[in-house]
Amino acid sequence: MWTVPRPKYRSGLNEEKLTVNIGGVKVVLYGDDLKRYPDSRLAELANCSTQNVELLSSLCDDFDPGRNEFYFDRDPDSFKCIIDVYYFDEIHIKTGICPICFIKEMEFWKIDQSVLDECCKSYLSEKEQELREIANKVKVILEDMDVDQCITRTQRCQRFLWKLMEKPGSSLPARIVAIASFLSILVSAVVMCVSTIPELQVTDAEGKLVEHPTLEAIETACMLWFTAEFLLRLASSPNKLRFVLSIMNIIDFMAIMPFYVVLSLTYLGTTSMMELVNVQQAVQALRIMRIARVFKLARHSSGLQTLTYALKRSLKELGLLLMYMGVGIFVFSALAYTMEQSHPETLFRSIPQSFWWAIITMTTVGYGDIYPKTTLGKCNAAVSFLCGVIAIALPIHPIINNFVVFYNKQKVLETAAKHEVELMELKSGRQARRKSDE
Repeated sequence: MWTVPRPKYRSGLNEEKLTVNIGGVKVVLYGDDLKRYPDSRLAELANCSTQNVELLSSLCDDFDPGRNEFYFDRDPDSFKCIIDVYYFDEIHIKTGICPICFIKEMEFWKIDQSVLDECCKSYLSEKEQELREIANKVKVILEDMDVDQCITRTQRCQRFLWKLMEKPGSSLPARIVAIASFLSILVSAVVMCVSTIPELQVTDAEGKLVEHPTLEAIETACMLWFTAEFLLRLASSPNKLRFVLSIMNIIDFMAIMPFYVVLSLTYLGTTSMMELVNVQQAVQALRIMRIARVFKLARHSSGLQTLTYALKRSLKELGLLLMYMGVGIFVFSALAYTMEQSHPETLFRSIPQSFWWAIITMTTVGYGDIYPKTTLGKCNAAVSFLCGVIAIALPIHPIINNFVVFYNKQKVLETAAKHEVELMELKSGRQARRKSDE
């Protein structure tokens, strides 16, 4: 039997005692303490008469009138945490107890969640977020499994096309499409780089160097593939608004549009648009925007997506790094400008010009285009790059730790989602067998 210790100032002999059996563990409680939370189940049990059998049956699982003992088929470890609220006005979730199951225990004992300590509330919210993520993953898996249950043929075709374009692991054709898209991105990036080599360029009628026709044909083929892929994904998307507002889809759109704008400026703008003075600069700027298609790789790489999410979780560390570097750049550039003014051949003409020197020094790049010539200036430079090394090294560990934690968490959530789907399939199979047996 486990008897809750009584405070010395409340050790009266005539106090009403309540014996409860929680999963085989006996606990002796005192009525005055339980009445501090009158809406709880134990307080109602303490106020209930033993003659009211119907009410007792609704409050506990069983009752022994001879021993005056109440039985509950509940978790005793969770109960040890819950009864703390009657003595300390707060509850802590002990290590090893599932927070979601603990909340269900609190609901059973009619204890409000507001009595949870702040640390436990944050832990609980984190677990609830994980459960929501698991539920979303389970929903996605179930949607992929229910293609044949669509009502109309159009819906089945739309779902099949969506899986083909967005779910590489769903089938062999979908994997082939993903590989083709990935190779198209790489080929397009290589063509963009190779087309800038002067030896591979040709001269047009005006005597200017332009892209080689072969490279331009490869670029056109890649852009046609990107366009068809984007339109098919848009047409098969179950939620068009979410698809349009997605960051990765916006990047895809921005990588495709410059190609068609350049075509419009080059071939369709011979009368009005080509009269613009800066039209060639506009065309060149739009061609440079083709580098945006490199970011399309993130849509096909879970590693890049995980890195992006990890960087989002490390915004605080990155902000501290930028703040520290900004302060250091301002201080050391001002000191360098002041110390170098005594030298007749100084390279530090102003403090804003010294910002560039401070940036390349603190980041240990050191181009050598601007450097100190006085002894004090060299000492200032030594201190600046030592501080830069420390500033860059300090947030590396938290950022890497966030990446590892997030990556492992995603793996665990994916495994949990698959396990949940397997359990659902097992339960549905059992229910089908029961119906067939009946």
